[in-house]
Amino acid sequence: MAIIRLAELSTRAPADLHKKTIKQTTKKLKKAIADLQNILYAEARHSLLIVLQGMDASGKDGAIRHVFNRVNPQGVQVKSFKVPTAEEAAHDFLWRVHQHTPARGMMQIFNRSHYEDVLITRVHGWISDKEARQRMAHINAFEQLLQDNQTAILKFYLHISREEQAKRLQERLRNPRKRWKYNHADIQEAQRWHDYLHYYEEVFQACSPTIPWIIVPADQNWYKEYLIAYHVHQCLSSLHLHYPKKKPAP
Repeated sequence: MAIIRLAELSTRAPADLHKKTIKQTTKKLKKAIADLQNILYAEARHSLLIVLQGMDASGKDGAIRHVFNRVNPQGVQVKSFKVPTAEEAAHDFLWRVHQHTPARGMMQIFNRSHYEDVLITRVHGWISDKEARQRMAHINAFEQLLQDNQTAILKFYLHISREEQAKRLQERLRNPRKRWKYNHADIQEAQRWHDYLHYYEEVFQACSPTIPWIIVPADQNWYKEYLIAYHVHQCLSSLHLHYPKKKPAP
């Protein structure tokens, strides 16, 4: 597997892309995703797990709100993983995650995920490198279990620049509509930027090659949303979904 160096990857769209054209394409993709999700739900043979990871202010909430605003609410669920509760911490680190994996027919979106247990835990030195490697092996086995149970998995890393992150964190202070998102701890975590990049790169390197990460340039929301929509559409299309045939009368 090729080694990913995030500092060498652009956080912006290619210069030759036109924002208006891409947004129109995204709109069409969202309609197609809604149609496919309806079949996914009706057929109840496959499921889809979407993992969104990224630095603070990389746009995970916005991606969920804008990319998936046309799907049937009955067929999609969102779970945000925060600091483990006392009950969750008393179990193995995947216990709280497995409860929220999608049933057949469902789309499940993780806003942060089980990968927090090998990211923030390493940045702060709460687990050793040996334990982190063990956890990543468990994660690979866990995801393979889901895949073997007809769950397709898409893992997106929203790749934001340090400059854009700082701009967005300050916007949370200035804009009354965004102030509720402000958390002083985010400013403190931003000081550990290079540590997070390093451990994200180790996660990418350690993950199963059959379920790779998709690196999404996230400085421009219109391009970020397009890429996520594109890959979700590609994934759902690859499942060869069909409405179930009408059952004959008894």
